[in-house]
Amino acid sequence: MEVSRSVGNLLTVILVVLSVTFLVPIFLVAMNSVKGKLYISDAPFQLPKADTFVGLSNYIEGVSKTEFLKAAGYSLFITVCSVAVIVLFTSMTAWWITRVKNKFTSIVYYLFVFAMIVPFQMVMFPMVKVANMLYLDNPVGIILIYLGFGSGLSVFMFSGFVKAIPVSLEEAAMIDGCSPIQIYFKIVWPILKPTAITVAILNTMWVWNDYLLPYLVLGTDYKTIPIAVQYLQGGYGSIDMGAMMAVLVLAIVPIIVFYVSCQKYIIKGVAAGAVKG
Repeated sequence: MEVSRSVGNLLTVILVVLSVTFLVPIFLVAMNSVKGKLYISDAPFQLPKADTFVGLSNYIEGVSKTEFLKAAGYSLFITVCSVAVIVLFTSMTAWWITRVKNKFTSIVYYLFVFAMIVPFQMVMFPMVKVANMLYLDNPVGIILIYLGFGSGLSVFMFSGFVKAIPVSLEEAAMIDGCSPIQIYFKIVWPILKPTAITVAILNTMWVWNDYLLPYLVLGTDYKTIPIAVQYLQGGYGSIDMGAMMAVLVLAIVPIIVFYVSCQKYIIKGVAAGAVKG
């Protein structure tokens, strides 16, 4: 008992240290977003005082310089549509791979698994060329690209959960006259919801914060929030630190609120998969 209690206390201390390590940078960004740009560089760890506090002026300037509302619109559209497409099609694919057992589906499954370990840097230049050739270098086309890059992990997660669904449920629905599409949406999909929510949350955080893929594919024509933040850097390395800190706060607040409000679904989905698997 004493050993297990000591191990538990040690793990608690480690987790607290890790939590503080992750939270401190967010606190520093929020704190410096209301300070004058000159004071951010001179005293980044100092709390705002009467002479350093500038209120919302950094936010107003950042939103104006980056066209933040327009960038947020592009980010929201791409994120929502990409996540919806990923969840729908990868869950269908995982169901088909799991239920149709032959050599072809096995190969397809391992190709999805292999896609998880291929570094993005290995394929980014051919991907940009193909995206230009197929006219995918726009907010609608990049959704298909995200589907390709996000399908590996999503199919892997869905496949493990589909295996736990009793085939007898689908057979009973088939006897009642349901088509494969009806079986999926009426029988399989309701059972997959915990995993679907988990997959949606993970992909939302990835797509919303992604910088490299939109930068390579969309360029400056359709700036998402990460690209807009990058363009606050002026010539010769000059950076408007006040505006950048403010825009960073506006960029991370929605995803933090989204994650905190949905984290219980992640735990529920993982627990459900562990129990059923």
